[in-house]
Amino acid sequence: MPAGSMEELVSLCKRRGFIFQGSEIYGGLQGFYDYGPLGVELKNNIKAAWWRSNVYERDDMEGLDASIIMHRMVLRHSGHEATFSDPMIDNKKNNKRYRLDHLLKDQKPDVQKKVAELMGEDADNFAALVAALNTRPTQASAAFKEAGVRDPFSGEVGEWTEPKPFNMMFKTTIGPVADEESYGYLRPETAQGIFTNFKNVVDSTSRRLPFGIAQIGKAFRNEITPRNFIFRVRELEQMEIEFFCAPGTDEEWHEHWLEKRLKWWEDQGVPRGKIEILDVPREDLAHYSKRTYDLMYDYPTLGHEEIEGIANRSDYDLGSHTKAQGELGLVAKVEENSDSIAKLTIPHPETNKPVVPFVIEPSAGVDRAMLAVLSEAFTKETLDNGNERIVLKLKPHLAPIKVAVIPLARNKEEITSVAKRIKAELQGLGLGRVLYEDSGNIGKAYRRHDEVGTPFCVTVDFDTVGKGEDTALVDTVTVRDRDTLAQERVKISDLGAWIQNKLR
Repeated sequence: MPAGSMEELVSLCKRRGFIFQGSEIYGGLQGFYDYGPLGVELKNNIKAAWWRSNVYERDDMEGLDASIIMHRMVLRHSGHEATFSDPMIDNKKNNKRYRLDHLLKDQKPDVQKKVAELMGEDADNFAALVAALNTRPTQASAAFKEAGVRDPFSGEVGEWTEPKPFNMMFKTTIGPVADEESYGYLRPETAQGIFTNFKNVVDSTSRRLPFGIAQIGKAFRNEITPRNFIFRVRELEQMEIEFFCAPGTDEEWHEHWLEKRLKWWEDQGVPRGKIEILDVPREDLAHYSKRTYDLMYDYPTLGHEEIEGIANRSDYDLGSHTKAQGELGLVAKVEENSDSIAKLTIPHPETNKPVVPFVIEPSAGVDRAMLAVLSEAFTKETLDNGNERIVLKLKPHLAPIKVAVIPLARNKEEITSVAKRIKAELQGLGLGRVLYEDSGNIGKAYRRHDEVGTPFCVTVDFDTVGKGEDTALVDTVTVRDRDTLAQERVKISDLGAWIQNKLR
């Protein structure tokens, strides 16, 4: 069974080349991570599995890759300029800054209860308490001081400022002149690129409702306190779908996507039993949401945290951009005395009249997905000889290295030449990465590939090349299974088909 703390997982990721701290040689940059040789393979495999499931295996989906930097008007009319913010609070004793709700969560229960009492709120209703702290900043500051809220960094009672909103979007200038007319934003989500390209996709593909647009791409959020490894970062990658449907059918499609996404997570090795479905309370919904399901995965050490959101965005986004286009005079109205703008509408499937469709949005973070997949795969086992081994029991289609080909003696040309030929043949089958492993110590090689999740190790030995005692084993190799540790002798001529069948 999977076991291990977040600290053990972080250690493995660094030691085996999955994930490194960004700009590490200069002391690191908080909230930014680099994916190493194996990390980039696992990350790409997760994205490929998502794309295959949601684009290739469906007949109602198109793909998109929109620009990261967006016109400021896009994020103004989407509501992000006004609402994409988190409450922050400073400790004047050490000039440390924290996100208000995170700071409160880090406190002991009796401190949280005292803060709630001073604010006149129920301590069990965390969302209402945070909302009260945001709307009554002066009282919030006094409550934090009187309750003895401690600084997570120093451990001492802090001298707290009044909380205030902090917009998390990264702002940048576009072009050679830096003034108020030449700025834009690094997108805080991939969704708006889909909405602004809605008409382009419809016109170029002749899609009709219902259909979706899928995108995988980077997003940037200037988190006040990034933490918990790659769970909360400032540069992230999203796997996002905007599924467009006729008004009135949105609730049915919302349930459809909830089930589809739970099934996909199971296929990646994240069982339903580890995911709680949170029907987000109305007071906690984002400004665009009619209803949202948050899938809360039980991460080691962290507990249940969001791994994916499935939101019913109603017609908010296309409606907002449609209205803005009309107000700016960029498009004409469908007909005289109509409030409907031609630019961002689509014919209703039954009436054929222009309509702004409703949208269901399944949105998952690649980084959080990777953390969940690694958490489930991380396994510590005690072997029959009493030794302990660490193994990543990744689903084969996600494994960074599918097969390791190992010559038993790296200084014997007759063995290494066969191993290199087998590696090339297997690589040509399109399995994914096949590694020629010539470390020279078969035991250490096996343990290393257990730790990085390689499903199969193929060993070329003296018997393979006719230099052993058993002539019946000529032109065969030993294949070791990662999970069962079973070893099987397979003919080289059958090896490709054997591996392909196992990987399925």
